Amino acid sequence: MCGITGILGGPSAPPVSAEELRRMMAMLVNRGPDGYGMYRDDRIGLGHTRLSLIDLEGGHQPIRNGDGSVWMVFNGEIFNYVELRQHLKSLGHSFYTEGDSEVIVQCYERYGADAWRMLNGQFAFALWDSRQRKLWLVRDRLGIVPLHYTVTDGHLLFASEAKALFAGGRISPRISTKGLAEVFIRWSATPPSTVFEGVSQVPPATALCFDEALGNIQSRYWQPNPATSEYANISDSDAADALDAHMKRSIALRLRADVPVGAYVSGGLDSSVISAIAKHLLGAAGTLDTFGIRFEDPRFDETAEQRLMANALQSRHHEFLCGAADIRGALDEVVWRCETPLLRTAPVPMFLLSRLVQETGVKTVLTGEGADELFAGYTIFKEDQIRRFWARQPQSRMRPALLRRIHHYIGSADARSTALWQNFFGQNLEDTAHPFYSHLIRWQNTAWTLRLLSPEIRGAASLGGVMAELADQMPEGWLDWDSLTRAQFTEIHSFMSSYLLSCQGDRVAMAHGVEARYPFLDPELVDFALALPKRQKLQGLHDKIVLRRIAARRLPEAIWKRKKQPFRAPIARAVFSREGMEQFGNVLSPAALAAHGLCDAQTCAALLRRTDRLEKGQSLGEREEMGLIGMLTLGLLERHFGSGFASHLKEGMAKLDRMPLHVSVDQSSAHTSHQNTSGRRI
Repeated sequence: MCGITGILGGPSAPPVSAEELRRMMAMLVNRGPDGYGMYRDDRIGLGHTRLSLIDLEGGHQPIRNGDGSVWMVFNGEIFNYVELRQHLKSLGHSFYTEGDSEVIVQCYERYGADAWRMLNGQFAFALWDSRQRKLWLVRDRLGIVPLHYTVTDGHLLFASEAKALFAGGRISPRISTKGLAEVFIRWSATPPSTVFEGVSQVPPATALCFDEALGNIQSRYWQPNPATSEYANISDSDAADALDAHMKRSIALRLRADVPVGAYVSGGLDSSVISAIAKHLLGAAGTLDTFGIRFEDPRFDETAEQRLMANALQSRHHEFLCGAADIRGALDEVVWRCETPLLRTAPVPMFLLSRLVQETGVKTVLTGEGADELFAGYTIFKEDQIRRFWARQPQSRMRPALLRRIHHYIGSADARSTALWQNFFGQNLEDTAHPFYSHLIRWQNTAWTLRLLSPEIRGAASLGGVMAELADQMPEGWLDWDSLTRAQFTEIHSFMSSYLLSCQGDRVAMAHGVEARYPFLDPELVDFALALPKRQKLQGLHDKIVLRRIAARRLPEAIWKRKKQPFRAPIARAVFSREGMEQFGNVLSPAALAAHGLCDAQTCAALLRRTDRLEKGQSLGEREEMGLIGMLTLGLLERHFGSGFASHLKEGMAKLDRMPLHVSVDQSSAHTSHQNTSGRRI
């Protein structure tokens, strides 16, 4: 992984200044601490900060084609680069590097825009074709790697993170009403939305092609196709064998690196399967570093299961014990890295875990995200099935009782038996034709937090409007899919990319220069999983059917039979205790809330008063916790991108000045510098 940025000037724009590019790169040094590079001509400037994982000595960027007419900055990994390289060499292509980045340029030279479909990886890149005067911005199929852009004052600006767009000075950060509403309804803004006015994200599986007048054509190069009959009659054993083969191939590709590759071990099924296969592929002589988070709060702790798995793997295991003080201490920086308000604290322990990875000298880790979405592991999929079953007999008392069995980690058995519990899940019960039936009550519950925002923002936001826009973004024909597949892809599109792979993935890992790799999100494995019949994923209340079959071959029984334990972290008791209120009082004070004008100060003050219950040993409800952390992190975000932005830029510039400059090519008319055969400055 790396950081990429750049500026494409319109027809009458002067050449991009090197200093502007440097300011933008300075905000991305955490993504690429190993060096940086620049390319400029009369129309474009490209910047790159590098995290070296493959071709450590020769893979510096920006990268070019043979005659220097195509230049690219690339963030991510192309895992099948070895095979693509061999294929292109057989067609007469020659390479000047040994890494994966140049493969994209050479594929484009041969196949044009069809090249994107050939890439098995997690990536975002900007490719400038000076012959056609076109700039391509391309993002991977599932949106693992971020890419932001804006058009302002006759220029197109793009960058891995929004903060780099603001550092150039052409655009100032302003909070988007629409993006903020999406966060307070669905936890995140879904591409192309962001929480910043005028800033967009390139959607997953999408290529944007900008011409020299800055107009663009958007094309989607991959669509899910679950309505296939190929696997309709597949046997249980054949499905397990096929998944096992896909997993081995995917993990083998993601072990490719010129640095050690570690693995996260949560104690759950998904990361354990990945780690077990990785250890098998490394062989008896290979050492696997594994990393796990422990919690001081026993409600969230999975230490026993993590250690059981580490012992089974005979891995070199590293642990981090996360307490309330750790969450309070890191929350502010996590908001800066994630560039969004948060309605959960779960990104904070992941941020701290990636710091532990960095401290051990490991630069990349395998992790288990994606399995719950593909194999129906989340409780939301079981809820959907139970509620549809219940809706056929709405007066039944037995059918809603099934809901008690899938939330074993929440509250007590008595609490899950109350009328309040049943009424919550009974909302819109018979509206089974609603396109987002599976997610509707969750989004309604989260939308309670909108009351904390200012009247102007609330007036411009609505759950119905957010859902209507989301429906327009879904794949063609998705309403004809079965209910489980619709629910799965809703989760993938509205939550996995924009929140899980971002706030709990890329942003907090790359904050410490650590790359997370996701074997379950291999393109071939994703297509296979989506095409499997429902019985291979969910039967009654039994989830991940086919995945558990291959897990039974490799894992301790206590792991592969274990019920789903969602990854969560303390909120109210950690952040809004007496210590937390003292630490964050300057952000939550009536004066601070009134100053940024994004919140309804009176409603926020009423919610804050409820934290007094914590001192009495009482707890707060889920909606109250989401509201509190959303209010706080919105204030922190406003401070970072307001009064604190100049100091962030100064710090980034100082770090950039200490990094080696690997590539400097200036082909603008105001400069006479030329590049040598390696692309480095001479």
